[in-house]
Amino acid sequence: MGLFCYLLGGLTYAIFGSSRHLAIGPTSAISLLLGLTLPRLVGADDPSRYLALVSLVTFLVALLFWGAWALRLNVMVNFFSDSLLVGFKIGAALVIVSTQLPKLIGVTGGGDNFFERILLLARQAGGVHWAVLVCSVGAIMLLFIGEKFLPGRPTAFMVVSLSLVMAEIPGFAGLNLPEARPVQAGLPHLTWGRSILPGLTLQEWRELIQLAFACFLLAFIESISAARVFAAKYGYEVDARQEMLALGQVNWVAALGQGFPSAGGLSQTAVNEKAGARTPLALVVASAGIAMILLFFTGVFRHLPQAVLAAVVLMAVKGLVDIRELRHLWRASRLDFHAALAAFVGVLLFGILDGVIVATILSLLMVLARTARPHVAFLGRIPGTRRFSDRARHPDNETLPGILAFRVESSLYYFNVEHVLQTVLAEVNGVKAPCKAVVCDLSTSPNIDLAGARLLIRLRDILTAQGVRFAVAEAHGEVRDLLRAEGFEAREGHISRKESLAAAIQRLQAAEPVQGNLV
Repeated sequence: MGLFCYLLGGLTYAIFGSSRHLAIGPTSAISLLLGLTLPRLVGADDPSRYLALVSLVTFLVALLFWGAWALRLNVMVNFFSDSLLVGFKIGAALVIVSTQLPKLIGVTGGGDNFFERILLLARQAGGVHWAVLVCSVGAIMLLFIGEKFLPGRPTAFMVVSLSLVMAEIPGFAGLNLPEARPVQAGLPHLTWGRSILPGLTLQEWRELIQLAFACFLLAFIESISAARVFAAKYGYEVDARQEMLALGQVNWVAALGQGFPSAGGLSQTAVNEKAGARTPLALVVASAGIAMILLFFTGVFRHLPQAVLAAVVLMAVKGLVDIRELRHLWRASRLDFHAALAAFVGVLLFGILDGVIVATILSLLMVLARTARPHVAFLGRIPGTRRFSDRARHPDNETLPGILAFRVESSLYYFNVEHVLQTVLAEVNGVKAPCKAVVCDLSTSPNIDLAGARLLIRLRDILTAQGVRFAVAEAHGEVRDLLRAEGFEAREGHISRKESLAAAIQRLQAAEPVQGNLV
């Protein structure tokens, strides 16, 4: 069934997808989810019902992708930033390596997350299968040499082919290396599980829909994350909405072809890119190769060592570890570095999918925390101009005695208005010379909510009670509309879209003369 997914999914994605490198097929997370959930619905050992339910779930996943595409829910991808992507890539690479290490040394492995796998691996180190280890090291060395001296050549294919030839040698076969399982010959028959629809209860439908929704989220997050990794590496854009349509088509065809929910996986995409893929035509060639193998050559792969496949994956994912970019984030933006670190730790602790979700939530919380305490800049006039900038950053800016101008370098929302109010009032009460007028520059606050509008009215009332004039300048259109609706104009007069900060200051100076004119 997994090969059917690669065969049909690759052909379909090549037509509808927007990524040049994404390899479509079954992923470990989706496979695990199906394996843990569906047996409860199957009951007694009934392979035909099991396969029918799998196909039905896959069809429901396709319907969810089509619905998400129609409703333009691709905006979900905006919550996964480029900084998160850096940490995600490094963490995902280490997670994938931890799943392949047992195959490289010939032990059983196990564990639900990176740390458990490494701990179990350390405990099993005494049981290393030395023939497997030698095979792994030899494969890795050949892959490394090919990458170094034969760039652009299908080194992985050549190493796999060499291992198949060696597996037929009697002495090699006697080493008892763990091998890939036998594959049944033949192409998929186009059908799906509609025959079981009349027999499903309401409770079973609920569980199937919940399972399909979970697979939908898994497939979308894994696919778009893997696609963006390689799109960033090669400098092109991935259309998230088109990806939803493509994944819908992929899962519809997979349901018809006896497959199960499919997505773009990071490890197979890394192998695809490492093999030299540059366009979706690589998927077409791969699907054709799988079809030929299913028809004529399934027996050839019965002795393929698992260690060789693990070596191919290991060499493919090493390019995901970008320490240089992580250092750049540390130097450029600590917030982005901490977001990347959250993704990295989250993936190691909880796995690739749960790690992405945890990191995204933490990233949003960090953004909210930063937005809750925005920087309030108190402004001074740039010498020789009518422009103003932050006095704290530019101490040479000229102050206007009696006039306090400020701007909030953020939108004004209910969760940050109290911080802004207290900061401004502290500055008003802390100036040495009496403050005659305060001007709020709203050019850096593109949006405000009702609490933001009421903050400005409240600030105006407090200052007026102290004998201080208050005005706003350079408010955006929607901000002006909300201020008018809340009655700000009734208190302070017309809010003009033409009035600049300098003009507002000059108007206040004319109404209440103070020492030091603007012009």
